[in-house]
This record gives sequence, C-alpha cells and structure tokens, in this order.
Amino acid sequence: MNSEFDIAIIGGGPVGTALALALRDSKLKVCVLEARLANAASNDARALALSYGSRFLLVRLGVWNALRDVSGIRTIHISQKHSFGRTILRASELDVPELGFVLPYSELQDALTDTLKQCDVKTVFGASVTQLQGEADHAVIGYQQDGTPHLLHARLAVVADGGKLLSQKYPPKVHDYGQSALVTHITCASPKSDTAFERFTPQGPLALLPFRTGYELVWTAPHQRAQEMLKWDDNIFLHELQSHFGDRVGEFLTVGDRTCFALGLRRAPEQTPMPHTVLLGNAAQTMHPVAGQGFNMGLRDAWELAQEILDSTPEELGTETMLATYCKLRRTDREAGIRFTDGLVRLFSNDLPLLSSGRAAALTALDCLPSLKKFVAKRMMFGANG
Repeated sequence: MNSEFDIAIIGGGPVGTALALALRDSKLKVCVLEARLANAASNDARALALSYGSRFLLVRLGVWNALRDVSGIRTIHISQKHSFGRTILRASELDVPELGFVLPYSELQDALTDTLKQCDVKTVFGASVTQLQGEADHAVIGYQQDGTPHLLHARLAVVADGGKLLSQKYPPKVHDYGQSALVTHITCASPKSDTAFERFTPQGPLALLPFRTGYELVWTAPHQRAQEMLKWDDNIFLHELQSHFGDRVGEFLTVGDRTCFALGLRRAPEQTPMPHTVLLGNAAQTMHPVAGQGFNMGLRDAWELAQEILDSTPEELGTETMLATYCKLRRTDREAGIRFTDGLVRLFSNDLPLLSSGRAAALTALDCLPSLKKFVAKRMMFGANG
C-alpha cells in the first residue's frame, strides 16, 4: 500500500509527538510512524528534568494540564567536592515561579500520546521502519506493520527515533566520556522539596532532583565503577552515596531499583543527511545529562521545526532552502547547548590541582555576580535563543 503525506514523522517518542501536536489543525497531511503498539503504555522508569521554558511549549501543545505527578524546582545548588566554591540559583531572584520541573518520563510520554490520539494526525502504531530514501521532490519510507510491508511518500521525512535508523549509513560523531550514569530514586531524612543539587566530583557529576518525597539520583562514574555500584547492596550504596555527597539533605534512608547507561556526546554529521529529510532531537544530538539540557533542546527543535513548516508553502516543504533555514535557526542554540554540557564535563570531571582552585573561584564568582548568574540561568531555562 502506498500513501502520500506532507510530513512523515519517524518515531512517536516525546519529541516526535510534540512536533505532530504542533502541526495539528494545520490542514497538512501528517503521519507518525511509531514502533510501539497502540495500547502499550511507556514502561520507562526514569524521571525527566524539564526546563521552565519547556513548560510553556507543553502548555501550547495542550499537554501540561494533563500532567499530575510534577515536582517543581525553585532552587539549584551547584557545588564541587572537596572545595569551598558553590553557586545557588533561585527562582525568586530571576522573577520566575520555578526554574524547572521533575516528572516521570512515562507520564509525559503517555500524556503526549493520548493527546495525539485525539487529533487529526494519522498515527501508525506497530510500524517498524526499514527504509528511508530521499528523492528529488519527496522522501520514500518503507515500513512493516503486522508483517505486511508498506510504502509511504512524504514531502518531508522527520527522523525522531533517537538515531537508530540512519546510524549505520550515516555514522554519528561520538565522544565517549568514559562515564556511565546510574539512575535511581532515593529518600533521605531532611529532603528540601524544591531544591535540586548538582555536585561536581572527579569521577563525574552527581545530581539530586527533587521528586515526590525524595530525589531522583543521577550518579556518574567510570564505566567499570558504575557496574560495580549496580551490584552494591542497599546499605553499602547509601553509605557510599553519603560519603560522596555529604549531609545537605540529612541521612540517606532508602534506594530504589537502579539502572545504568553509558554517556557520550553523539552528533549526526548532518541534520539533513538526504533530500527531504531532517533529524530531530536525539537523532541529531545526544548530550551528557549534566544540567539536564538534552530533552529540552529536543523539544525546542520540534517547536521551531513546526513553525518553519507552518510558514512554508506546500511546494517549499522539505526543500533544501527550507531545511537550510531551519538548521540556521537552530544552530546557535544547538551549538551552545553542546558546548555548555561538554565543557562542564571536561572542566569538572577531573582532579587536577590547578583546575580545582580555579573552578572553586569561578563558582564563587558566579554566585556573586547577579547579571552573570541570570545569564546562565536563562540559558538553562530557555536555551541560547531565549
């Protein structure tokens, strides 16, 4: 069966679904190809850090009010282990009610999917994409559903699958940080319900994100060390965490199930690798989770691509000119986000004596300079494009 669409979105994760919702009611023929089955709820146990700016986009997409399990961040405490340097960002000093939010990834995914099911966008669940080819005036997508092959033509194919489809044909540029992130939920004796902690250590950053009655922990360590941490019993884990983090939230009491994943900077060589095709979100760039920038940048990618699509005529969709304009619009934010996260990891994930004192001084100086602090916080909340 052959089908014709204006926009075909490969991947119905949060970023791909956000793009589809931004295009609803536009009179464009939009199709989402999603590998999950229609009634399969997300089983991703991670919590997600949303910036304050992402909240505005989710409000515009009609999703925010459907989210119930959301914890706000009003203070971010940034420190360096074995150092006097620290910076504190406060929402009250920046004239915003919150700096960001923490919520279950699965809740956001399910809310986006439920909203998508109620609009005029065609969604093909259980679709396994096997082919993508850019032609002179359209893209050709081959996929299988229930063992049956299908072919779809689109003026613009948007790859929002996290980078799986094209990684062999167009290998991404990858920098391995030599670190893995261990993720789990913890409780403690004296939680600060609206305060997030980012602590830099020689083995990598450690983040505590306020969530429910405790914290979501993101603890980075060298790959082998992280695998060892997965095997610790709960008492050893909590003791080591206490030693690593300190007593700012009192005694650590419980730890939940733990998962671990390798960290690296992954960049597609081109955002538009073939005619009438563009990469979105993690398919274009996957960053270190320090400062929680990755998903928020992907959401901005989706929103700005939607605006460029809506501003184009049907004949302009997917053309080289249209895609070049989109890439130019996203370049500053994309490059700044990558440099920011990459620079933080390279600068703070070591124990060099000369750098240690300089980092401490920099954190203290940042805390004493309101204008610079506001600039950094604004970048974290809204991206480089503001």
